[in-house]
Amino acid sequence: MALIIDLKPSERVIIGSALITNDKSRTRLHIEGSAPILREKDIMRVDDADTPCKKIYMFLQMMYLSAHPEDMHKEYFDLVKMIQDAAPSTSVYFMEINDMIYEGKYYNALKRARDLIEYEKELTSNVA
Repeated sequence: MALIIDLKPSERVIIGSALITNDKSRTRLHIEGSAPILREKDIMRVDDADTPCKKIYMFLQMMYLSAHPEDMHKEYFDLVKMIQDAAPSTSVYFMEINDMIYEGKYYNALKRARDLIEYEKELTSNVA
């Protein structure tokens, strides 16, 4: 069964290693296969990864799109340790995300990392 993606005018999507930009009209794509897919709303640009948890999301995004995600594991886990040392309450999120990584479920880990980013916002708003 094909995955169906409706794209708005000028919306972008990453399929595999290709960035695809829709033209000026709505488009419906039927995608078959196992290539990683990220819609524009889920894509984080490097410039937007301006907090530790957003950097975690960026690592997960790169792992999801990579043919060799394990190449990024060391840097990712180093950052996780730094964040957990500073904010031990994030450990609950990282236990779930790390389990997903070990299972190769990078897209699910990305989705859970969105919750981590929201939690980070709560933590930092309480400090300010």
